[in-house]
Amino acid sequence: MCHLDLNMKKFLLATVFTVLYLSWAIVASDGPFVVAHKKATLTRVKSDIERLSISIDIYNQGYATAYDVSLYDDNWSQDVFEIVAGNTSMSWERLDAGASLSHSFELEAKKKTVFYGAPAVITFRIPTKAALQEAFSTPILPLEILADRPPEKKFDWKLMAKYGSLISVISIVVLFVYLIATPSKASKKKR
Repeated sequence: MCHLDLNMKKFLLATVFTVLYLSWAIVASDGPFVVAHKKATLTRVKSDIERLSISIDIYNQGYATAYDVSLYDDNWSQDVFEIVAGNTSMSWERLDAGASLSHSFELEAKKKTVFYGAPAVITFRIPTKAALQEAFSTPILPLEILADRPPEKKFDWKLMAKYGSLISVISIVVLFVYLIATPSKASKKKR
């Protein structure tokens, strides 16, 4: 059995208790629990222009409705990005328990850089509390804008045309030999 030093045991024990406490706190609350996932997709339009499609999915995994839900994702540098479709912020009247909302927008990048995107901020109101509540989306991985990428390896149909018939013949011969060499179930029953 693996022997752990005392500090490691204390750390693991503290981690387990923290996770259990947070899990209990989430389950025990009867309010909204807002979770958001942010995704980014890069598409090369021209050699010097790239489009960035952003989508943010917001989920209420709690047991009560969140009111006055607002999304803010204004962390896109105007030196690098220009909005071409949609808005970086959006508001909704409510997000019921167990429901979800989606928002998307599109940016155009014209400057070569590595961009580190921050999480989007979601604010909402709970009727039992005076202060606005905040939640954050997942961050996106660093984006290599207008990076030099090797061309994608696509399926080569020329090779298929050249060797496809040979592969088919070999497959048929192997299948035929397998069927001949393998005794059938009916001949096993006769023996």
